[in-house]
Amino acid sequence: MRSNQQAPVSLKIAAAAGLLFLHLPILLIFVYAFTTEEKSYQWPPPGFTLKWFAVTWGRPDVWAALKLSLQVASISTVIAMLLGTLCAAAVSRSKFFGRETISLLVILPIALPGIITGIALRSAFSLAEIPFSMWTIILGHATFCVVVIYNNAVARFRRSSASLIDASMDLGADGFQTFRYVILPNVGTALLAGGMLAFALSFDEVIVTTFTAGQQTTLPIWMLEELVRPRQRPVTNVVAMVVVLVTFLPILGAYYMTRDGDRVDGQAR
Repeated sequence: MRSNQQAPVSLKIAAAAGLLFLHLPILLIFVYAFTTEEKSYQWPPPGFTLKWFAVTWGRPDVWAALKLSLQVASISTVIAMLLGTLCAAAVSRSKFFGRETISLLVILPIALPGIITGIALRSAFSLAEIPFSMWTIILGHATFCVVVIYNNAVARFRRSSASLIDASMDLGADGFQTFRYVILPNVGTALLAGGMLAFALSFDEVIVTTFTAGQQTTLPIWMLEELVRPRQRPVTNVVAMVVVLVTFLPILGAYYMTRDGDRVDGQAR
């Protein structure tokens, strides 16, 4: 039974203050993307204009960085979905020695500081004499994207009744048919939501990318370089606004896809 008791006013004010603390700096980025002032930040802004969007559109370095970020995020997500799903299926559906240890090792990369992961990857690539390229960035991003996919998939596997798979096999379905008609419908939304989150994480990753990129420039790295040696500050704000939107939409989609995922499939209702 749900209580209809209203939250006290002080709690509502505290919640609003917390949200402002978290999101007001992001809103300022949006405001300064439209400012007429090029070299400094003034409050209130002296005026508003749309010209920086046209300037950003015409910058080939922005397009090159955006293309690389999209490629890296897409390929990293595909690799992570394959490895994370297989690992989640093995851990959740099988009992074997060291299962919990494997689960810990899978989630370790996202628990470690990014700089530790970046240094480790750079050292490994250097020892193996692997030249830094787009693929080294992809391998670096896949290490933490796997964790997102794994967490989503293993939670959904554990909420899905194993009797559905047994029933499918008893009725004569082969492994592929069972996967297509039983397993995939039950875990598909969790995998898609995990893929969206992994894409968002990869798209705006900075620290690991710094150690694995070499001469490559993703969009977050481009923004970092522009902040150090600014040419046109509003262009950086426009790009930051695009990054916020590109990462926010997959996260929002993942939230709506998994918010009702606490039901155990295959149980009697």
